[in-house]
Amino acid sequence: MATVNPPRGMRDFLPADKARRERVLAVIRDRYRAHGFDEIETPVMEEYGRLHAGIGGDNEKLAFNILKRGLDEQALQAASDPADLADLGLRYDLTVPLSRFYASHRAELPSVFRSVQIAPVWRAERPQKGRYRQFVQCDIDIIGDGSSRAEGELITATLDALDALGLAGAEVRINDRRALDAMLDVFGFPEQDRPGVLITIDKLDKIGPSGVAAELRERGSAEDAVAGLEGFLGSLPEDPADPFGAAQIRSMLPAGVPDEIVDHLVGIGEAVASARGEGATPLRFDPFLVRGMGYYTGTIFEIAHPSVGYSLGGGGRYDGMIGRFLGSDVPAVGFSIGFERIVDLVTLAEREAAPAVVLVHDRDVPVAELLAHKARLIADGSRVRLERRPRNLKGVLERAAADGYASFATVAAGQEDLEFKPLD
Repeated sequence: MATVNPPRGMRDFLPADKARRERVLAVIRDRYRAHGFDEIETPVMEEYGRLHAGIGGDNEKLAFNILKRGLDEQALQAASDPADLADLGLRYDLTVPLSRFYASHRAELPSVFRSVQIAPVWRAERPQKGRYRQFVQCDIDIIGDGSSRAEGELITATLDALDALGLAGAEVRINDRRALDAMLDVFGFPEQDRPGVLITIDKLDKIGPSGVAAELRERGSAEDAVAGLEGFLGSLPEDPADPFGAAQIRSMLPAGVPDEIVDHLVGIGEAVASARGEGATPLRFDPFLVRGMGYYTGTIFEIAHPSVGYSLGGGGRYDGMIGRFLGSDVPAVGFSIGFERIVDLVTLAEREAAPAVVLVHDRDVPVAELLAHKARLIADGSRVRLERRPRNLKGVLERAAADGYASFATVAAGQEDLEFKPLD
């Protein structure tokens, strides 16, 4: 018997699940609009060369590519490079399409463009719990502003959206890729070794300072560089008194990191504090936050929440990406909520403005009468479902309740007045 399941790593959503997801998305959209972000839409496909231009990091390896039309068997066998077979691919994130979008429409957009993009993306992941091949991303980006105000706006809007979803208490961990690079330079790690060194440093929370040092030695890193880093790791305070003050940031970086990086980070903290209120700045400086995307050029951040042990989203500054399309760099920074990670954490009541009712009708009720009843209820603001009366009414009503309907009425031929009863 042929399988009737969706492709591996992809999901169907029943009406109740879909309605719940849309309620969460509606809250996110509402809060982002309130903060001045405008929603755009881009195609689900981009040109193969654009998706494999070295700007998408490891995600490029996970792209779903689309075969060129009209390829015959001889052409398939003769191809030695994937680019010979594919000219398009499904987008693996929303940042590359946004950069292409901005390059295409720059003349039609404001000098500082605040974008919302909420849409599915596709990656050829190995399917497992919590990891899918098709999933929704919720991105906000600011293009054209290189100041700390941009990061401040993104963080404030994201925290506002989480608060509105009932996920108050989130903390944003922040670092700067330039600070990481300067730190590795201070300790003496050569530039060609740094990508591998950063992969090891990213494991600090799991394996600790001694584990990081041991793995770096196994990688063949210079002993002086490893010893310097290991000593620095051991000297850091476990619980900073001021997790995002200028003095605290400076104390958690080795001497030699440029002041302009610290100043930019402090500016972000001041911007968020002014928006959220003094004493309520949910920011923590993490000098060893790495994030894997190779296109980040400055600040990077992730959302932590006390209810879960994993990140609920993240982002960073990617000032060099749009320049790949325009020939000149444009400052850009973005923040993405991990929708698939938060949707199961959120409990939102259904909107009360639209009563949902079921009309259970006898077989002999004329269609004209049924549709007249339905039209009157819809005109009054209700959501209406028609159901022919079955032998087992209980099953129909239970399914309707699961789909969000609140009451029902039975309809007989010639009946004018309807009496509604609650479904619960």
